[in-house]
Amino acid sequence: MDTSRLFSLEGRSALITGGSRGIGRMIAEGFLAQGARVYISARKAAACDQTARELSAFGHCVSLPADVSTLEGAHSLVDAYSKHEDTLDILVNNAGAAWGAPYEEFPESGWDKVVDLNLKTPFFLTQALTPMLRKAATDHLAKVINIASIDGISVNPQETYSYAASKAGLIQLTRRMALRLAQERIVVSAIAPGAFASDMNKVARDHGDEIKGRIPAGRIGEPEDMAAAAIYLASRAGDYVMGSTLVVDGGVTHAR
Repeated sequence: MDTSRLFSLEGRSALITGGSRGIGRMIAEGFLAQGARVYISARKAAACDQTARELSAFGHCVSLPADVSTLEGAHSLVDAYSKHEDTLDILVNNAGAAWGAPYEEFPESGWDKVVDLNLKTPFFLTQALTPMLRKAATDHLAKVINIASIDGISVNPQETYSYAASKAGLIQLTRRMALRLAQERIVVSAIAPGAFASDMNKVARDHGDEIKGRIPAGRIGEPEDMAAAAIYLASRAGDYVMGSTLVVDGGVTHAR
């Protein structure tokens, strides 16, 4: 058994949506450290370009700004990526949105925005990129990693109805897609993060010292924690993990 290359991503290409900040950026930096060519996408072009410039210090990182919340935007991203690569080894469906409002006041706009980006986009973007993923799956398997959330597994006190529903749906969608795409040599899995500091998770970002007492690990997640999980699933090490969701939360779902 040769384990020296189990976690290597040398020579592989990766596309990460929502890659300009937060969890997406953590994963992008980790992939670069393992030798991948990384393409990041985000809705805000300036932020996406800036992050790509910064991450280029660690390897090949290209900015592909796009609004993947619509089918048109997702296809635009596919077209942009195809100008750089003929195949795709790793797709990380990370772009997401959240919305909180009291039950009586929760708006349709808050439902549609979140469910479209968090649940619909991963399906249709993967569908559009399947030919390139299939083409990459020669001497190794291609990978799709959906970024879910522990809010799709257990219930928190916040009134984020569409977010919780979309992430629970994404976990089940991961299972369904995994069964179908396994025959194409494409492995689909997911990560359910807990508290990681990001613009979306402002509580973890701004009040980490307060909430760490409710986390069995005694701290919020660090970039290396997220990078390690994604590298595991994206590399040879994770080839036999199909349809599963890896919970990376310091044990908090067991303490709720």
